[in-house]
Amino acid sequence: MAEGKRARKAIRGEVKRVERLTPHMIRVVLGGDGLAGFGAGEFTDHYVKLLFAPEGVTYPEPFDLERIQRDLPREQWPTTRTYTVRTWDSEKLELTLDFVHHGDSGIAGPWAAAAQPGEEIYFFGPGGAYAPDQEAGWHLMVGDESALPAIAASLERLPAGVPAHVFVEVAGPEEEQPLDSPGDTKIVWLHRGDAPVGDSLVAAVRELDFPEGPLHAFVHGEAGFVRTLRRHLRAERGIPLSQLSISGYWRLGRDDETWRASKQEWNKQIEEEESRALSS
Repeated sequence: MAEGKRARKAIRGEVKRVERLTPHMIRVVLGGDGLAGFGAGEFTDHYVKLLFAPEGVTYPEPFDLERIQRDLPREQWPTTRTYTVRTWDSEKLELTLDFVHHGDSGIAGPWAAAAQPGEEIYFFGPGGAYAPDQEAGWHLMVGDESALPAIAASLERLPAGVPAHVFVEVAGPEEEQPLDSPGDTKIVWLHRGDAPVGDSLVAAVRELDFPEGPLHAFVHGEAGFVRTLRRHLRAERGIPLSQLSISGYWRLGRDDETWRASKQEWNKQIEEEESRALSS
């Protein structure tokens, strides 16, 4: 998710409800007084940084990450995972997050699958940077499962009747979800099957006959296909960077920590490639 400012003090959330939306997507609703003043709503790609304690480790109250990192060995520090805010209800103080779950692999997915009402988790946030431009002539939204919550939230924020082409890649038809929007949306679900992540998204965007008028695009998901589509949109379609929200949420073969550590260098390489392509 896009980098942005986040609160220094960790927020305490309490699990209120858990729902399995599809075979591999789990919705967790957090609530409690700790969410008072959470402050999401400006952007549709708002995100939080969830803090997962290692198994068997508990932290003293009040939760203080700086103290934890000062006083405890590194192996007892919490692990951070970034998740997009699907919805935020400021009146009910309910924060909805959707998790991709692939069995026992990973940290956040298994946590969501096992989460029970009353369980607590700490997080930082919200960050965010994107919301659909209300003046754009049309919108393009592209992503895999990791971008689906932000795409769903963005579709709900489109102006009435404004065109939007939406491409979402999921494992198969069983992973499709209802998506609502006041916009004039053309939503295409692409089923990955055994193909590499993002291949179908790249093909779909390359084949799209772009409408007339100023575009506002949101392209997020696995870093490999995002890189390819950024090059396509910038160098081949001539779309200004100011009209794009485009970033790799994750990278195949790397965990979240490794990806975050290398993302700055990855972005630098893309910018250099882009500069050469635009100047040639």
